Amino acid sequence: MIFRLAIFVDGAYLEKVAKKNDVWVDYEKLSYQILARVSARTPSVTIDLLRTYYYNGRLHQSNPPTEAEKEYFQKRRRFYDKLEQLPSFTVRLGVVKYRGKNNQGRPIYQQKQVDLLLGLDFALLSAKRSITHAAVVTGDSDMVPAIEEAKKEGIAVWLFAGEPQSHARELWQVADERVELDQGFLDAIRLNR
Repeated sequence: MIFRLAIFVDGAYLEKVAKKNDVWVDYEKLSYQILARVSARTPSVTIDLLRTYYYNGRLHQSNPPTEAEKEYFQKRRRFYDKLEQLPSFTVRLGVVKYRGKNNQGRPIYQQKQVDLLLGLDFALLSAKRSITHAAVVTGDSDMVPAIEEAKKEGIAVWLFAGEPQSHARELWQVADERVELDQGFLDAIRLNR
């Protein structure tokens, strides 16, 4: 039997956890560290990495876009392009919708389709038995039904999440294995700048 791991990264969530800890993430190191952690808990078999999937929202730009929006959009596009060039890496982007302004007059944006894309990929790979192990980097309880279904298919599900207040309690409970994105883990995936 071939043992395969797929890694599913909620990019906005990981960026939030990393930023709080003053860390820029090296995504190649992230994939390696997750594979190493999963492999260390299952030493009697060799686990291959199928792919790391990164999910985030496309950026919203005004019509016409401001200079700051253009600059930030180009910066993010370069970042997504670099991720796509990593070995066994796929970037999946949802959309970002403008939702008005807050009390201070700042624009409010909301990510759409990202959780659905992540959940669909996770469920399809699990149902097709393309993977035996799944690692999910998220804090969103929207993943709970997909994890429950994957476990019914015999998939070992790992959750990589920040401190308790950064993730849903039921998400932590439903995973087979849990790894906290503590300072030690974040330092191991730190981008050397």
